[in-house]
Amino acid sequence: MKKISFVIPCYRSRDTIWHVVTEIDGKMEEMQEYTYEILMVNDCSPDDTMDVLKDLCNERSYGNGTRKAIGFARNFGQHAALMAGIRASDGDYVVCLDDDGQTPADQVDRLIEKLEEGYDAVYAKYLHKQHSAFRNLGSHVNELMTRIMLGKPKELFVSSYFAVKRFIADDMIRYENSYPYVIGLVLRATTNITNVMVDHREREQGASGYTIKKLFGLWFNGFTAFSVKPLRIATTVGMISAIIGFVYGIFTIIKRFLNLNHVSIGNSGIPLGWSSTMAAIVFFGGMIMVMLGLIGEYIGRIYISLNNSPQYVIREKVNLGGNGDADSEAGDARRSDGEISGYDHCS
Repeated sequence: MKKISFVIPCYRSRDTIWHVVTEIDGKMEEMQEYTYEILMVNDCSPDDTMDVLKDLCNERSYGNGTRKAIGFARNFGQHAALMAGIRASDGDYVVCLDDDGQTPADQVDRLIEKLEEGYDAVYAKYLHKQHSAFRNLGSHVNELMTRIMLGKPKELFVSSYFAVKRFIADDMIRYENSYPYVIGLVLRATTNITNVMVDHREREQGASGYTIKKLFGLWFNGFTAFSVKPLRIATTVGMISAIIGFVYGIFTIIKRFLNLNHVSIGNSGIPLGWSSTMAAIVFFGGMIMVMLGLIGEYIGRIYISLNNSPQYVIREKVNLGGNGDADSEAGDARRSDGEISGYDHCS
């Protein structure tokens, strides 16, 4: 009998996560051919989300399902929470979904069917997205970025609701550096990916936890962690700028020989072309600073990786730990210095 692992990153979800979990339980009652587990990862939510997760773990599970929870010591972001949940999972299929109820857990069978057909990964695609205009804009930018920087096929739609086979999940958790980017990890492992249509619900309560700062950080992380194309773009822009500058310099010399008169603007004594020269200096100076900053970002990430900065630090685990801890040995060793001892088990 195959097993499905549901991974749910949780942040400010005390009022919604209960509905998501019970919906999974209800759906899996219909899918008796599978066993399942639900792994909820609290990304250091400022409310009492962790207490709710403990209550869910203490509640009797339905059918063949089990409930487990992980609590971070501080906020590390959605993708770090996904990595923690995937690393702790042991199912044949791993399904990742949101904690706000917008991703329909009761339609998980559509994703599983595609995996059974032979695809390695399946992303949910929505007919009508119920996100705000800001989130839709963020999704559009993320779509463009992954296509250009990570080589995502144009026809493939990526979302936070997806399912992968075990070997893909195992390859994903081999990445132990800081700043994980789940979409890049999936695209790095396989191109045998498809979409399946599902409904997208309106948010039941609260608002999206993504701000402009977080979205920008996510995009920047995506193309600096898994692609060198930004550096190549910077090199190309630099070469084009150098060619333009050389051609313009030749043009200026020729123009000087053809017109020896010193031309000024009015009575100011400012030579003609001074403004355009200053504009060019400011423009190219700005471009140089951007490129240096980009190179510095790459070097900074190398420095952080060499210092073994953790993807996340776990404060507590519920229904995990000891012999039941599914974390990989490499992951435990990598996080052992930063992980706080003292686990909260519930039976």
